[in-house]
Amino acid sequence: MTDTIQPSLHAYAVEDAPRGQKAYWTRIGRMFPHKDGKGFDLALNALPINGRIVIRQDEARTDALAE
Repeated sequence: MTDTIQPSLHAYAVEDAPRGQKAYWTRIGRMFPHKDGKGFDLALNALPINGRIVIRQDEARTDALAE
């Protein structure tokens, strides 16, 4: 068994789409829990210049990708 910490959440840059269309989601990072359970580290690979950052569990996002 490895001693690496797996991300518990993922960060997405979300850009709103025109009315009636789906927003554009781009995975930009991960959140890792602290060993003491009292906080998180947010590791970002990019920053959005517009839109917003959404933190989600990964399995919730897989359903949206299938649509």
